[in-house]
Amino acid sequence: MNANKPLIEPPDADFQSFWDQPFTFDRVVRLLIMLALFTGVIMLINALGQVLLPFLVAWLIAYILEPFVQYNRRILGVRSRILPIFITLFESLLIIALACIIFVPSILREMHQLAAMIHQYASSNSQVTFIPQEVHDFLRRNIDFKLISERLTRQDVRSILDMAGGFISGGLSVVLGIFNWFIVVLYVVFIMLDYEKLLNGFHHIIPPKYRRTATSIGNDVKNSMNHYFRGQALVALCVGILFCIGFSIIGMPMAVVLGLFIGLLNMVPYLQLISLVPTTLICLVVSVDSSVDFWPFWWQCMLVYIVVQCIQDLFLTPKIMGKAMGLNPAIILLSLSVWGSLLGFIGLIIALPLTTLVLAYYNRYIISRNNGETPSQLNEDEKALQDIEYRKPRSGQ
Repeated sequence: MNANKPLIEPPDADFQSFWDQPFTFDRVVRLLIMLALFTGVIMLINALGQVLLPFLVAWLIAYILEPFVQYNRRILGVRSRILPIFITLFESLLIIALACIIFVPSILREMHQLAAMIHQYASSNSQVTFIPQEVHDFLRRNIDFKLISERLTRQDVRSILDMAGGFISGGLSVVLGIFNWFIVVLYVVFIMLDYEKLLNGFHHIIPPKYRRTATSIGNDVKNSMNHYFRGQALVALCVGILFCIGFSIIGMPMAVVLGLFIGLLNMVPYLQLISLVPTTLICLVVSVDSSVDFWPFWWQCMLVYIVVQCIQDLFLTPKIMGKAMGLNPAIILLSLSVWGSLLGFIGLIIALPLTTLVLAYYNRYIISRNNGETPSQLNEDEKALQDIEYRKPRSGQ
C-alpha cells in the first residue's frame, strides 16, 4: 500500500479528477452522448407531463406539510407517522373549509359589486381629475370591461351547481379531471407515509462512486430549499393576510382576493409590485362609479403597500428568513421562465430545486476550483465563517 495515499479519499476527488483529465475525442463523444440523454429526459418529462403532474403536485404538498407532521409527531410523542399525518391533513382541510365558509360569500358579493362598477365605467364618459381623457379612451379601447363584468357576474353559487350538473350529465374530460385530483390525494397520503424512506431511497439509487458527492450537493439543495421555499411561503402568507386586512380597512373591493393574489406574487420577492396595475384600475373604476375621489383612494392603497412592505422588510423577513436571502429574485424569475417554457407547469414546480442544484454545483466545483481551493477546503472555510458568525455577541446580551 502506498504510504502517501490517504486512507479515506476525499469525497470530491473523483469529481476533481474529471476536470483534470484531457478532453480526448472519445471523452468528448461520451459527453455528447450524456448531453443527448439529458435532452431526451427533458423531452420525456415534457411528453409525460399529464402523468407526472399529479405526482409532483402531491410531492410539493407533502413537502410543505412535512414540518407540521413533525410538529404533531412531537406533540403526540409517537414514533409512527400515520396518526400525525392524518391529523395534519384534517387540520389542513378544516382550515380550508373554515376559510371558504367565512370568505367565499363576501368574495362573491364583492365580485358582483365590482362587476356593476366595471359595467358603469365601460358605458360612461366620466372623467377623473388630473387624468387625461385619452387615458380613459385607451383603457376602454384595449380592455373589454363588459366581458370582465359578465364573467364576474356569473361567478355565484348557481354557476357552481351548474358545474356539478355538468359533471353528473357526462363529459369524459371532467371525469378524468376529478380522477386526477383523487390521484393527487392518494399520492399525498402515500408520499407522506413513506417520506423519510423515499428520501433515503434516492441516496441508494446513486452509484457508490458518486454517492458522497451527490449527497453533499443534495444536502446543499435541501438546506437552501428549506431556507428559501418554506420561509418565503410563510412570509408570502403573512404578507397576503396583511394586504387583506389593509384593503378591507380602506374599503377596497375584492380586498381578500387581491390581498391573497399579492401574497402569492410575493413567493418571488418584490414581484408583488406587478399588482400595482390591477390595484390602480380598480381604484379608477371605483372612483368613476361612486363619489370616492380617485387620488385620495389611490394614495390610501399606496399607504397600505408602504406599510406592509415596511413590516415585511423590517420584521417578517429578518425573523423568518434571517439575513441570508437565498436565491436572488432575478435568478428566481429567470429559472421560472426557463423551466416553465421547457416543461410547462411541471417546470414551474421543479424550477427552484433544479436552479439551486445548478448553483450549488457551480459554487462547489467551478468557483472553488478557479480560486485554487478544493471543495473540502471551501466547506471548512464556510464552517469557520458560520462559527465566527454564531459566536458574535448579540445585541442586548
